[in-house]
Amino acid sequence: MFELRTDSRSAWDDQDEAVPPDSWGRRASPGRALPWGFALVVVLLVVGRFTLASRLTAPALQTWATVFVAICVQALPFLVFGVALSAAITAFVPASFWSRALPRNPAVAVPVAGVAGAVLPGCECASVPVASGLMARGVTPAAALAFLLASPAINPVVLVATAVAFPGQPMMAVARFGASLLVAVLVGWLWLRFGRSEWLRVPARPHGDGRKWTRFGEAMRHDLLHAGGFLIVGGLAAATLNVAVPREWLTAVADVPWLSVLVMALLAVLLSICSEADAFVAASMTAFSPTAKLAFLVVGPMVDLKLIALQAGTFGRAFAVRFVPLTFALAVLVSIVFGWSLL
Repeated sequence: MFELRTDSRSAWDDQDEAVPPDSWGRRASPGRALPWGFALVVVLLVVGRFTLASRLTAPALQTWATVFVAICVQALPFLVFGVALSAAITAFVPASFWSRALPRNPAVAVPVAGVAGAVLPGCECASVPVASGLMARGVTPAAALAFLLASPAINPVVLVATAVAFPGQPMMAVARFGASLLVAVLVGWLWLRFGRSEWLRVPARPHGDGRKWTRFGEAMRHDLLHAGGFLIVGGLAAATLNVAVPREWLTAVADVPWLSVLVMALLAVLLSICSEADAFVAASMTAFSPTAKLAFLVVGPMVDLKLIALQAGTFGRAFAVRFVPLTFALAVLVSIVFGWSLL
């Protein structure tokens, strides 16, 4: 009888070794002071709204405030959705599930995870906490990163919005799907080949007292407070650049093919528009070529200011300084190839 129990316990130990332990590469959960600090910021914003509103009447400042609020309001529902999904993965999905759901070969798991992004309606703000939750449950980081890049760019909501925004160019949605998926897979493969574990920080995940709903609530609160702060930082930067960049500069470079593609790609980073709405903005840029618009659509969901802030805060600055330039360069190059081939 004693030997039977020993064998059973060894089987469970072998199964647990298939994924990293819960404490691997993570930091401690934030203290109780964080929610109170967040509440204090909200109170100060409300008080400032009523005491300083009459003095903040400059047109540029009003435009800045409008853009900042629009970015945060637009992104917040999808951020909450992504945080809830990530918390559900943490609390309800067994760690061993991912070793069975994805191919054991990491090189094959990368494109599978990229294609899986097509079934999740959400923007880039939702993809960061979901990818973080996948890594915490033992998914190969390269596969989780492929999902992170593909999900906000090739899901059905984004593709339908692109088709509606470009009614006379049905191939724009096709080119966006193909280029975005290819970039996600290439980045995943390159990270699998050249990435190092010390460049990527797997965030801490609260565990609660063992009850699934308790773990769900604690994980969701932890991720929402953590990611929400970096969303605000990215929104502040994007709003500032929206006001600071003159519109005349854009029209002056629209007639130069290579420069127009690069400018539209950089504009996608600066504007930080949610992937469900960026197609309508791209369609309004009538002075630019279809290839330049495609670069805007491919780069935006993968590299923008609020996303950079979320990635740096979630996975660490060492990750962001390597991952962001790689993704941006591949997105621009692949967009040019698809644009000249299909548009």
